[in-house]
Amino acid sequence: MKRIWLKLATLAVLLLPAPSWAGEASPRNCTWCHGTGAQGYAAAPRLAGQRAAYIAAQLRSYAAHIRDNPLSKQYMWGAAANLSPDAVRDLADYFTSLPPKAAHDGQRALVEKGQAIYLQGIPESNVVACLACHGPVGEGVREIPRLGGMSYFYLKRRLVEWGQGYHSAQESPMPLVASTLAPDEIEALASYLSYVR
Repeated sequence: MKRIWLKLATLAVLLLPAPSWAGEASPRNCTWCHGTGAQGYAAAPRLAGQRAAYIAAQLRSYAAHIRDNPLSKQYMWGAAANLSPDAVRDLADYFTSLPPKAAHDGQRALVEKGQAIYLQGIPESNVVACLACHGPVGEGVREIPRLGGMSYFYLKRRLVEWGQGYHSAQESPMPLVASTLAPDEIEALASYLSYVR
């Protein structure tokens, strides 16, 4: 555990680049965007309790410029560019060890509709149930992320971005899946998942 904390302390100084609006480079760290408990904010996802294999895969995707949405390009491409395999593993193990908390920030009125989409899909639109890949309660499997309890605002933005053709991993089905979802279906899914424990 001491080894993880030492590496995290080192990364805290070096990890993230300055935003494009900063006049000069300034040290940043994971907590600026993901919070001190890694519970995330509206723009940055909760990392606490996320699948280690998923975190490691995404860090590699950032470094390879595969995950290509605007915030990834601006912040995470540079942050992941020089991470060693050991650092990637240590970060993934650390974030996985933290207890996740549900965001509870979705629209309660849409939870029932979102749950139906998540559990049953949308057969008339040929959309498979989300649980087929992400598990019955959004717990994720290996490199497939945990979605349960993630922020409504983050999930909604990511679904919209996937629908626009942005990627998160090679051969990910999410751009195709998200492109078939209507805006109200995205709202409902994101709302439901924000309340899942």
